[in-house]
Amino acid sequence: MHCAIQPDPTALTLPTELLSEFGVAGPRYTSYPTADRFVEAFGPDDQARAMRLRREDGTQSAPLSMYVHIPFCESLCYYCACNKVVTRHREKASHYLNYLAREAQLLAAQLEPGAAVSQLHLGGGSPTFLDDAELDALLSMLRDSFTFAAGAEQSIEIDPRTVDAQRLAHLSALGFNRLSFGVQDFDPDVQRAVHRIQPASQVFELMDAARSLGFESVNVDLIYGLPRQNDASFERTLAQVSALRPDRIALYAYAHLPERFKSQRRILAEDLPDAPARVRMLARAIQVLGGAGYVYIGMDHFALPGDALAIAKRRGRLHRDFQGYSTQPDGDLLALGVSAIGRVGATYSQNAKSLELYYDLLDQHRLPVVRGLSLSRDDLLRRDVIMALMCHGRVDFDAMGQAHAIDFRNRFAPEFAALGPLVAKGLVRLSDHHIEVTPQGWFLVRVVAMVFDKYCHASGTRFSHVV
Repeated sequence: MHCAIQPDPTALTLPTELLSEFGVAGPRYTSYPTADRFVEAFGPDDQARAMRLRREDGTQSAPLSMYVHIPFCESLCYYCACNKVVTRHREKASHYLNYLAREAQLLAAQLEPGAAVSQLHLGGGSPTFLDDAELDALLSMLRDSFTFAAGAEQSIEIDPRTVDAQRLAHLSALGFNRLSFGVQDFDPDVQRAVHRIQPASQVFELMDAARSLGFESVNVDLIYGLPRQNDASFERTLAQVSALRPDRIALYAYAHLPERFKSQRRILAEDLPDAPARVRMLARAIQVLGGAGYVYIGMDHFALPGDALAIAKRRGRLHRDFQGYSTQPDGDLLALGVSAIGRVGATYSQNAKSLELYYDLLDQHRLPVVRGLSLSRDDLLRRDVIMALMCHGRVDFDAMGQAHAIDFRNRFAPEFAALGPLVAKGLVRLSDHHIEVTPQGWFLVRVVAMVFDKYCHASGTRFSHVV
């Protein structure tokens, strides 16, 4: 395996002309094809067929992951683009868990005997909206329905405002070994602008508790491009995060799409930093975090050298899935809960986005799948190319050609022509045997990947800007 390309921390700038030319909107490529290509013609019967093929073609040894979506939040964060239900009616959670149990039973009945889940992730919304008894019931239900591998990776997203050291201890006792704290920004003025007030001291106390409890890895989510952020305020947040020293950091670019997400209409456009400021923030984050000892995994992830994500990066074993960069080998993903997206074999599926429809389908004893996609051979080829670029910054023509029984250069002749401007601007290097993203090109790796995406230029979907 070739080592992935690393940005040069001493020369992290993106000239204004490059930003103007290539700073376009594009997919994040947590999947290919992306979710906007899913069709409603794909439903529960197609999902069942994919599960049957998994049983029949001997892939039970393939890695199996699980994602469970908990949509509830107690308060609204204005920047949020997740599928969520903001409520203080606690009884809604127990009602939802009853339906999750129904879905789990339907899915488990279609798995082959002995299939073991090696990775569990609870996302939201805010999974810690559930109280301790509800979390107990959820984990018990999952373990009754599915087999979990020894030493399985079990992670949960945490709203720091909803937990204390005692709750973290409870999560550890339930078997969670990885945590992700939603911080976003430590600056009080930015927090007020996005309606998410949480003192830095609270997060530091939780980090101390997590370390004393022995969690294997703790991630912190940050967002750049938020309202009222500026170079000085973001510098302070970076200094605080460096002092906090989480094992991983996910630094996402805020996507302001108020026409799609109603909550974002409460954010004033004039409060948002402009594109050059966003690029400076990303560049400064890479510099500061690199100086603090973090490995830049790519696009939006950083990790300490001893973390599993950094080790996978060094060994060329990095993967990308619906949660971002991952150490898990390519495999199947079972998705439970409203709006959850799964992958089985050469298919993607998505559950109903509204609670009403989700409940209604389960009342009919049907899987709540309402859309999805069966991938063609061309989709599978392009997915491998795009993921190689996103994870490793490199595509080897011979290896890819052998894997898919193609002449890579002939098959992608139009794409090679389209790479010309990226090569001319120093974002990509081409040789007779490989494509390689340059250190500066990592800023725009999504643009490089888009060259091989046959759908995105024809899509009417609004994506976030690449920087």
